[in-house]
Amino acid sequence: MSAQNASEESLFQAPPLAEQERMVEAVLFASAAPVTVAELNARMPHGSNAVEALALLRRRYEGRGVHVVRVGDAWAIRTAPDLGFLMQRETVELRKLSRAAIETLAIVAYHQPVTRAEIEEIRGVSVSRGTIDQLMELEWIRLGRRRMTPGRPVTFVVTQGFLDHFALESARDLPGLKELRAAGLLENRPQPDISEPGEDEGQVDMFEEGET
Repeated sequence: MSAQNASEESLFQAPPLAEQERMVEAVLFASAAPVTVAELNARMPHGSNAVEALALLRRRYEGRGVHVVRVGDAWAIRTAPDLGFLMQRETVELRKLSRAAIETLAIVAYHQPVTRAEIEEIRGVSVSRGTIDQLMELEWIRLGRRRMTPGRPVTFVVTQGFLDHFALESARDLPGLKELRAAGLLENRPQPDISEPGEDEGQVDMFEEGET
């Protein structure tokens, strides 16, 4: 084989898997948002296998201070859950969500895809446009597919940003109220049953920047 042919062949040859692992690590470390496998493969040299590289990287970070975690259909590097207390000084100021907003968010998370009418049926009261808008502005819920029913109402589902914020791989991993309170994501006080009628008043603390 001539030197020229060898050089051309090397251009289409994937780098060693260990090098691919380093590339994936660099992308995840530098990215502000979770990165999908398709995005990793698009950035890496031709012939690379981001799935295998991710598997190696996950094993390498097992038991370390940070983990490689799945967020929806994407991947990210995140602080190990048991070391979260070390980050308390860097957490942003709590934002107050109304009782209506937290109930609506919980219904969407646990019942998605769900229509506005179904949210109102579960809560027992109407849902204001402002409540839906607030959750969409926070990028915690988004529009889903329309229902193939009369009027074709839109549905709502939680976003990848919501899953990332609560360190969830998917909505199936949602914890119960006890786990949320233990993690400090809800105030440690009785909360209303979202299946019962309620009023749009009261405040619940959730981690998010700013004040209402």
